[in-house]
Amino acid sequence: MTEEEVNKIEKIQGQIQGLHVEIGTLSKKNPDGALNKFKLKFINQILVNANELLIGQYKPLDGFEKFDDDDLPTNSDVTIILEQYLTCLEKLRSDNITSDHGYWYWRIAGKTSSIRTIKPQKLNEK
Repeated sequence: MTEEEVNKIEKIQGQIQGLHVEIGTLSKKNPDGALNKFKLKFINQILVNANELLIGQYKPLDGFEKFDDDDLPTNSDVTIILEQYLTCLEKLRSDNITSDHGYWYWRIAGKTSSIRTIKPQKLNEK
């Protein structure tokens, strides 16, 4: 893990969390409503960026890279996929942080860094 990767993980995880909240709200109101192309463009870009980090055991779904631009997904479809990405990002983060004197820090190049983070989430908690 590098400092650049830490910054990317934190940025992408925050972006996906925000999208998950917004699309989740839409999904509760209209689960079968199709997402518009404007929103889908940004969601797909964030998923492509996440896929660069989530490789190997952290890959959320085999065979899925992004949504098809020509076949607009429903709000509930997007919510489910974003949840999978959040879970895998948290697993990646949890595997690369360590506790020291009650605080949590990222490990960079195998060593505890000065970059603080929050404690790992249990993967079934939100």
